[in-house]
Amino acid sequence: MNNFSLTSADSATHMKVVVVSLLAAILVVGVGILAKPNFTDGTATASKLEASGPVIRAGMPTATAADERIVR
Repeated sequence: MNNFSLTSADSATHMKVVVVSLLAAILVVGVGILAKPNFTDGTATASKLEASGPVIRAGMPTATAADERIVR
């Protein structure tokens, strides 16, 4: 039988496609579950994640009216 096209494939080929897609989905979910951060106390919650570094705030614009150029 011609199994090169999904429209003309037999039921065994369709079953193989379903099984492979289910295994791939289980693998993706498993990797997603295992890819969590582990802290020293053994917990992995989002409340433990903290940002660090300097705070950058918006100030006055750096360009003045004398710096503006007229484009014609």
